[in-house]
Amino acid sequence: MKRWTWLAGVLVATLLAGCGSAGTPVDPAPVGSADRPMPADTDVSGKLEQGGSSAPSCNPRQSLRPNGSIPPESTMDAIKKRGYLIAGVDQATNLWGFRNPHTGELEGFDIDVVKAIAHDIFGTYDPNTIRFKAINSAERETVLAGGDVDVVVRTYSVTCERLQKVAFSSVYFEAAQRVLVTEKSGIENISQLGGKKVCAAGSSTSVNRLAEAKPKPKPVVTNNWTDCLVLLQQGQVSAVSTDDTILAGMAEEDPSTRVVGPPLSEELYGVGIPKGNEDMVRFVNATLEDFRQNEWRDRFRHWGLQRVLGNQNPPKPQYR
Repeated sequence: MKRWTWLAGVLVATLLAGCGSAGTPVDPAPVGSADRPMPADTDVSGKLEQGGSSAPSCNPRQSLRPNGSIPPESTMDAIKKRGYLIAGVDQATNLWGFRNPHTGELEGFDIDVVKAIAHDIFGTYDPNTIRFKAINSAERETVLAGGDVDVVVRTYSVTCERLQKVAFSSVYFEAAQRVLVTEKSGIENISQLGGKKVCAAGSSTSVNRLAEAKPKPKPVVTNNWTDCLVLLQQGQVSAVSTDDTILAGMAEEDPSTRVVGPPLSEELYGVGIPKGNEDMVRFVNATLEDFRQNEWRDRFRHWGLQRVLGNQNPPKPQYR
């Protein structure tokens, strides 16, 4: 039986503060000054990397060839014996990784990918087989390098620079950086934002591309994309710039906003995996082969991504 038959009806472990039962473990994002958005009048453009990555060139689309077996003493075998997969995810990006306000359940396209991985490790799906760890974008490499999670599935773009620190699966979604503005702004593309404040999340590829734009906007950095939407709604920034996939969720949440302009970049989403766990990379790639064929289009339509992104097909994997 293909996994799509159980996806629609499955409930994920509830990510609520104070919930500590064995079946619904909680690892909330840290609360405090680090989670508060940087003041909107803070110009960080001079602190951003210029000219792109210094990492060796590579083909970020290429990953290891898939292998869905679970040999004894493998990474997947250890996860299976532990009894649950630990996944670093978002809990505040609409349509990708967010907490449903009506049910308290964690949902989204990225959450569906996590469920598929857990299903293939344990042979069935049970909410108790996943422990979600809510992280912000700046923590993705940190939790992988520290062994705090088995995978990160959080609109995580594969880049040559990141491949120096962590491993990635094959690409499961192709996005592009664009701009979100209010309907009444009159702004149609990033060239109209020179000297204006534009919000992006820290440690994202979007921040560096804002620094490279001409005429140059004034980047305003926050930890989470939801903070950027709030700043736009309050009129503290003129626009938000990030992947069109994330902007689609914002536009869905606030119909007074719209996504504009041509693509500024190509963003290739992969599953982040601790560097050195090549067996896990191959295993996840086998899961993604099935996900692309049997579930991808269904989940794309389910989350209404076509309303902003248009009709799309799953990306074709490339292996080295």
